[in-house]
Amino acid sequence: MINNVVLIGRLTKELDLRYTSNNGQAVASFNIAVNRQFTNAKREREADFINCVVWRKTAENMANFTKKGSLVGLEGRIQTRSYDNQQGQKVYVTEVVVENFSLLEPRSKNTTDQSNGSNIPTGPVPANNRTQTSDAYDDPFDKSSQPIDISDDDLPF
Repeated sequence: MINNVVLIGRLTKELDLRYTSNNGQAVASFNIAVNRQFTNAKREREADFINCVVWRKTAENMANFTKKGSLVGLEGRIQTRSYDNQQGQKVYVTEVVVENFSLLEPRSKNTTDQSNGSNIPTGPVPANNRTQTSDAYDDPFDKSSQPIDISDDDLPF
């Protein structure tokens, strides 16, 4: 039997992080809005609002690194449970129990690396910042704007 769920959507609000009273395990509940693939009769795109729950360290990490509106990918399973409410009626709850999550949007371009407070450079290293291992090595691709001198005898075809 297979019970596997993969969702991509946006958090509708901040995670509600709590800790269990008996053993102090972290648990967070939240909703995720997932757009439907089609539009309604008014040509508007509708969304499904799916109840989710996440446990332990994953709950703490998700609460720390996400906020309302964050685009996230979730992996988990569907679970149905029931309880009796204050009026004595049986209430059924269906939710996704999240096992893994992924942040699918980059942080703001103004955000700095939290570990040392500095911006992390991206992209290729400029030629003047490269270190050469030996002066005897002549890289034919170092001068990409100039033609490369290769004889026909050196080509494998």
